[in-house]
Formats: sequence, C-alpha cells, structure tokens
Amino acid sequence: MNHQIGRKKLNLKPAHRRALLRNQVIHFINYGVLQTTKAKAKEVQKMAEKIVTIARVGNDFNTIRRVKQLLPYDFSAVTKLIKEVAPRYVGRPGGYTRLVPLGTRESDTAKIARLEWV
Repeated sequence: MNHQIGRKKLNLKPAHRRALLRNQVIHFINYGVLQTTKAKAKEVQKMAEKIVTIARVGNDFNTIRRVKQLLPYDFSAVTKLIKEVAPRYVGRPGGYTRLVPLGTRESDTAKIARLEWV
C-alpha cells in the first residue's frame, strides 16, 4: 500500500530528483513560468509553495538561511524570491501558483502543463 507517501518518485533516484526539483524551482522563480510534464509541475508546485511560505516572513537572516538550504545553487534566485516574489503574497494564506494544462506532447503523449504565479 502507498498510504501517506506524499511525493512522486518521477522514476529518479532521490539525489537526482532533489536536484531536478531545485533547478526547476529556481527556473520558476527567475522566469515566473515553467512548462514541463504535469507530474513534475505538481512536485515543483508543492516545493515552490512551501518556499514562498517560508520567504513571506521577510528579509532577515533566518529566512535567508532556510531558503538557501532548500535552494543552494543560485543565490540570485533566493534574493529575487525574498525581495520581489514573496512580498506579493503576504496577505494570501496559500495558493500562490496556478497549474494550467496544455494537452499532450506529440512525441511521447506525456501530459504537459504550465506553472505560473497567481
């Protein structure tokens, strides 16, 4: 049984999956939109929502430390998140992103979706 697992494996080993999700969240923060398969987009959405919830507190040492722990590759994305993205959602209790289905990819019929900020 698969009760209370909460994450999709995406057919990747844990370290590769963690790196993939971190890189896609960084891309999502930098460009404001991410187009990928629906399963990956849902996982990126979970991670992005949690990171924005942490970053809403403000620009203090502990917030920067906690976000850098989750996104260690790109400090410019961390500063953009804390200074530009998170202040837009201070009054919002959740649901910072939107998942828009785009149909299927022709080559392998994978479901494609676009993730964007609300």
